Amino acid sequence: MSPVVLWVLAILLMIVGALGILLPALPGVPLIFAGMVLAASIDDFQRIGWLTLTVLGFLTVTAFVVDFAASALGAKRVGASGRAVWGAVIGTLVGLFFGFVGLVLGPFIGAVIGEISVHGRLHQAGRVGVATWMGLIFGALFKLAIAFSMLGVFVFAYFLA
Repeated sequence: MSPVVLWVLAILLMIVGALGILLPALPGVPLIFAGMVLAASIDDFQRIGWLTLTVLGFLTVTAFVVDFAASALGAKRVGASGRAVWGAVIGTLVGLFFGFVGLVLGPFIGAVIGEISVHGRLHQAGRVGVATWMGLIFGALFKLAIAFSMLGVFVFAYFLA
């Protein structure tokens, strides 16, 4: 394949990955990493070496772990049940079909329904829903920070190192 086509594919992977930071259906940071690996391979890893790729890989794994832990930690902080955490996950998946509003409200509604099914207390369920939602927001912000860090490492290594 020509280098131009490979660069277009690498950039497309990174753009779709950036969208995936906000859309839970797409593995955002791993797609960004895949685009960076493809870009590094175009010149046989002359500009982006294995040390840089290892740092980028570590950042990818860190973002993946934080993504899964953020909402659960937010919910557990206010004493959420396991059903509330599962409700948030299911609410996120269902919310995908309702656009941005579904992505925002789905985890909250799912966590509330899960908590109500265990305890039946609306006040506690509301607290769990808000904590779950806040965890998702902080997780997304952290993934965004990781993505910008990865971009900075990549650009530095490609153009300045």
